[in-house]
Amino acid sequence: MSSKDQFFSHIEKGYTTKGDFITMGAAMLEGEAITGAHVKVPLKTLNRHGLIAGATGTGKTKTLQVLAENLSDQGVPVLLMDLKGDLSGLAQPSPGHPKIDERHEKIGLPFEAKHFPVEILSLSEQDGVKLRATVSEFGPVLLSRILDLSETQEGIVSVVFKYCDDNKLPLLDLKDFKKVLQYATGAGKKEFQEEYGRISTSSTGTILRKIIELEQQGADLFFGEKSFEVDDLTRINDEGRGYINIIRLTDIQDRPKLFSTFMLSLLAEIYATFPEQGDSDKPELILFIDEAHLIFKEASKALLDQIESIVKLIRSKGIGLYFVTQNPTDVPNEVLAQLGLKVQHALRAFTARDRKAIKLTAENYPESEFYDTKEVLTSLGIGEALISALDEKGRPTPLAATLLRAPMSRMDVLTDSELEDVIDSSKLVKKYGEIIDRESAYEILNEKIEKAEVLAEKERKQPTRRRTTSRRSTRQNPVIKVLTSATFIRGVLGVLKKVIR
Repeated sequence: MSSKDQFFSHIEKGYTTKGDFITMGAAMLEGEAITGAHVKVPLKTLNRHGLIAGATGTGKTKTLQVLAENLSDQGVPVLLMDLKGDLSGLAQPSPGHPKIDERHEKIGLPFEAKHFPVEILSLSEQDGVKLRATVSEFGPVLLSRILDLSETQEGIVSVVFKYCDDNKLPLLDLKDFKKVLQYATGAGKKEFQEEYGRISTSSTGTILRKIIELEQQGADLFFGEKSFEVDDLTRINDEGRGYINIIRLTDIQDRPKLFSTFMLSLLAEIYATFPEQGDSDKPELILFIDEAHLIFKEASKALLDQIESIVKLIRSKGIGLYFVTQNPTDVPNEVLAQLGLKVQHALRAFTARDRKAIKLTAENYPESEFYDTKEVLTSLGIGEALISALDEKGRPTPLAATLLRAPMSRMDVLTDSELEDVIDSSKLVKKYGEIIDRESAYEILNEKIEKAEVLAEKERKQPTRRRTTSRRSTRQNPVIKVLTSATFIRGVLGVLKKVIR
């Protein structure tokens, strides 16, 4: 048996599945695609998370697009982070190209151009479905993690939430939270001290400064009502295809704090809301986090611990997380160890640091008799990647350098008019378009302070009355007091004695 036949048999055996799957492309040997040697990822293992990595321009976004399309076709909803603005083309079919036909002929897979059901979401003032959450929904622990507070400051945040719960003060946006903090060391200082103990002014000042820092990155647009319901991410259209939800993040690339705040709140909300389902035939929802280093770069140790916990636990809810970044070393080792599917595009060895990163990356993949992994990592072309997945029994599949299939949708952005049509036809835009500003902690405390000030002013202006009584005063005249004192009498008697003598 020739080496090519051995390789074909090796791939076919390693990627055989009984259930539904996604075909990523055809395995390559010595830089040549082996037609029909399909690299398949079982649908039931996609909730085991994954990584798409590679240098700029190697095709990471197109791989993400291929996965999103095939998941949608299988009835699995998807959430994408679009930081560069080039994923909206999923709403339009590919115009096709001779090179695409040539690629698919090598893979041994027919090419079909099609569009997909798309929902455009927004964290900022851009058009789309507005994503919001209330401060109460975050809770004291998560809010403290995001603000990177000390243990003492975290305790104060917990006291603020407890006070609001006890006094039925809704914490909806950041101005509510700031108002309660100011009240705790101002007009309400005595009330707080009696009920919850003394609160340090310096600690509340530090917390306020960190909230203002968060506001400057645009968090005031995110906190508020109407809160986004995560169940709306799992919609299926009339044809049984999952919606591809695209969050437009093109205007917050320089605001990593807001991005990590949103991502952590979203993951926490999904984990708290979705029921346990264990291993099932397909995932409930897949999230692709593009430019994942933005989450980890600005995250504190406490925040990283929170992310690691969620990554470990959310799988049982049928949720898959896929991190998209330039280098696998951008993802902490604790998170990297949880990832089942790895799609590694080419890495460039321009510096000593790059060569070290390539060595570390190669060690993360199974050994193969057909590849020198370090060499393959630097020789892959555009639209080619090393793939290692999990089979239906949770075992790693053979390492395969893969010629990846092309996206079925447009590999470009939508025009302004096309984007407008998608947004205008959305039911969710209408549902979340209205900004609600109902009475909350800010208004209630302002009213309370105002009433207290009016009452104090009335008491101050009220004239004081002089008391009248029929009883005679018992207070003695000071002159009489002196004349009748024993000392004075003894002195007078002494003088009289001298006169008589």
